[in-house]
Amino acid sequence: MPIWVLLLSMMFVSGPVLAEEPETAKPALEYLELTPKFTVNLQERRKYLMVDIQLLVEGDTQIETVKKHFPALRHALIMLFSGRPMNELQGAGQREKLRQEALLKVRETLDRYAGNDAVRDLFFTEFLMQ
Repeated sequence: MPIWVLLLSMMFVSGPVLAEEPETAKPALEYLELTPKFTVNLQERRKYLMVDIQLLVEGDTQIETVKKHFPALRHALIMLFSGRPMNELQGAGQREKLRQEALLKVRETLDRYAGNDAVRDLFFTEFLMQ
């Protein structure tokens, strides 16, 4: 009988030790659309670029910070896109290069005004030249 008591007591003691640790909460990821769409003049006469941009942002407090600085982000991106020659934007590789430049510009702007790098990525969800 003492063996059964010993075995039962070991089951109760080892129970909490074997319990899984709770997962730590992961920061929220959210896509934020910069609205309205960007429409800028290109270098050529009567040619323009219209682009829709979404930012991938991590963390609830960071999301609010990014939203707060939308005007500064829009200004920086308009300055980046304006006046480019149309032939620099026609290929997929050229658009990817512009996307990387835009992501860098967004991160620099947020670092300047908010001191953070909450934006994980930037996506063109519409890209039209005319």
